[in-house]
Amino acid sequence: MLDIPLKSAVVSAEGDVDLRGTLGVEDDVPVGFKEIRLYFDIETDAPKDRQDELLQLVERYCVVYHTLNNSPKFDVRMNAA
Repeated sequence: MLDIPLKSAVVSAEGDVDLRGTLGVEDDVPVGFKEIRLYFDIETDAPKDRQDELLQLVERYCVVYHTLNNSPKFDVRMNAA
């Protein structure tokens, strides 16, 4: 969209979770991540202002970011035979 040449691009995520809740060790510890961070590591010769434009588009159109940030409606079911 911006015609920014990328030599490489890697997207990674990390987060903070207290496993005591997930493992059922502590009932008062919530299950799930407390914080999630997305990193977009790029290698490009584009100037900083163009990289900043790219980051704005990433924040606008990143499916993972918007899905996590907007908590979509979901349904959990069990089907047993």
